[in-house]
Amino acid sequence: MNLPDLWQLRYFIAVAEQLHFGRAAATLHISQPPLSRAIRALEERLGMALFVRNRRKVELTPAGARLLEEARRTLGQLERTVLELRGMASGERGRLRIGFVSLADYGVLPSLLKSYKAMRPGVQLALREMLSPEQSLALAAGELDFGLLLPPVSEAQGLEHLVVQRERFVAALPARHRLATARGPLAMSELAGESFVMVPREIAPGLYDIVSGLAARAGFSLNVAQEAIQMQTVVSLVSSGLGAAVVPGSVANLGRRGVVYRRLSDRHPMLELWLAWRRGATGAAAEEFIAQARSLAKA
Repeated sequence: MNLPDLWQLRYFIAVAEQLHFGRAAATLHISQPPLSRAIRALEERLGMALFVRNRRKVELTPAGARLLEEARRTLGQLERTVLELRGMASGERGRLRIGFVSLADYGVLPSLLKSYKAMRPGVQLALREMLSPEQSLALAAGELDFGLLLPPVSEAQGLEHLVVQRERFVAALPARHRLATARGPLAMSELAGESFVMVPREIAPGLYDIVSGLAARAGFSLNVAQEAIQMQTVVSLVSSGLGAAVVPGSVANLGRRGVVYRRLSDRHPMLELWLAWRRGATGAAAEEFIAQARSLAKA
């Protein structure tokens, strides 16, 4: 198909809006003869007349009027696209796809989103709550730009990461539990013989291993009575009296009725939350997101 060039469309729009070749040439900062030749060449390319010309006036033909509608729409869309691309290059516009585990929502995620949107209001953030293994696969496949997830992440997947949150664990107990009313830190050994609600190890191996290691050092093995893949579900099962749980401290921000949280006196590794992304896949908007996350992590 013999389509017009963009410069031809611009010349055509100028004449169509002025309905005068001299005035149109002046707005384009060219002389009238090359403008007249350009319009004739456009008409020949399309195989139809776009203007009716006589000594008194210039008028659009029906075909010219229809082309004017589409030419304006085409050039307008192109201008908007160019502006968007320039905004993406500068980090002012664009779209970031972000996966997150529910734990992030109790800690770093709200403040990170707030600070980033204040810096880059033109960047759209598409959020998806996902399990950590799902995020790793989606990042490696290019389906996510960032993931807020629990380690480990395989370096073989070509991912980089930043530690954005470290936290200790607390015991979550049913409100009517024998240990719920005591004050002060709780020793892990006091939970020996209890039924536990846990996140499965295949979902969060780092979290599971810290809790099971705490139990082992306290001299007992975990009696896992219930499993749930989301922290809010773990806490809900605790509130129902189906067992105790050892959870990251930020989970206490849930404020679930029927649950009491107690600090653990045992020394144990901190649970890390990572911001992960695909190596070499960042642009200006993404680099600013990493910078905001790093700033919050140091605060």
